Amino acid sequence: MSKIIKKIRAPIAEEMHSFEKKFYQAIQSKVALLDRITHYIIHRKGKQMRPMLVFLTAKMLGRPVEKTHHAATLIELIHTATLVHDDVVDDSHMRRSFFSINALWKNKIAVLVGDYLLSRSLMIATEKNHSDLLEIISRTIKQMSEGELLQIEKSRRLDINEKIYEEIILDKTASLISACCEGGASSVEADKETCIQMRRFGELAGLAFQIKDDLFDYEQNPLIGKPSGLDIKERKMTLPLIHVIEKSDSKTRKWLINSIKNHNEDKKRIQEIISFVRKEGGLDYAIERMSQLRKEALEILKNYPENSSKEALSLMVNYVIERRI
Repeated sequence: MSKIIKKIRAPIAEEMHSFEKKFYQAIQSKVALLDRITHYIIHRKGKQMRPMLVFLTAKMLGRPVEKTHHAATLIELIHTATLVHDDVVDDSHMRRSFFSINALWKNKIAVLVGDYLLSRSLMIATEKNHSDLLEIISRTIKQMSEGELLQIEKSRRLDINEKIYEEIILDKTASLISACCEGGASSVEADKETCIQMRRFGELAGLAFQIKDDLFDYEQNPLIGKPSGLDIKERKMTLPLIHVIEKSDSKTRKWLINSIKNHNEDKKRIQEIISFVRKEGGLDYAIERMSQLRKEALEILKNYPENSSKEALSLMVNYVIERRI
């Protein structure tokens, strides 16, 4: 764990330690195969940024309670389920340097495991009578599904502008991060306006997070010594590329669209596109937009009490856009 993650986690270290045990209990099953797979998932967890967001938001506004643990569990269940399903959709056999569920147990089992995790999130919310959390997670699942499908549609047609791009990443990525912050606020009985503000804070942080991810595609990859261009290969229209397409003349626009549509497997052409996007200011524009989103997110936090959890939330927003991986 990096020093910065430890610093972000510090105000909620006790809550996170307790959460890890409770999360494992939440996904245990009487079915031996399912229990074996969930055990595999638990022991290959990532940074757990989403549960951290839930607890930090709750602790900034009040005192985390049992409902806060439920909110963090619901979010982590949804996040884990979407990762399992994404690996099936993308036919990916690796996740965080480990074999994916579909690689080890095949697609059918992976899809069912993802379904199980989603159902557990809904069951916990209903069993505990958390109607507010149920509403948050149901809306989030709907948004994430719509965002994925809209991205697939646009990758086929390549008729995407900046407004549609932000709609896609708001639904696909930022919605879950906003659910963390709204869920954390709701779990400590924050008023409706505060919950709305925390949702917006999460949306802004999530949008910035995704733009940072987009920028990685244009940075030097230490393994190959040049930008990967993976998004272009997969016909994903990201902000640096969209900006350059929108400001280009008709001839250049046709060349870019044709390159992505018909030459996305050509490594030389991909590197030509990357060089062109960099030269025409696509990266600078995306960095500027990301910085603007960070500023707006941090402005929201100014309205709340000064404490270590608020400092950690600010640190997390900064980490999101300054991270190297």
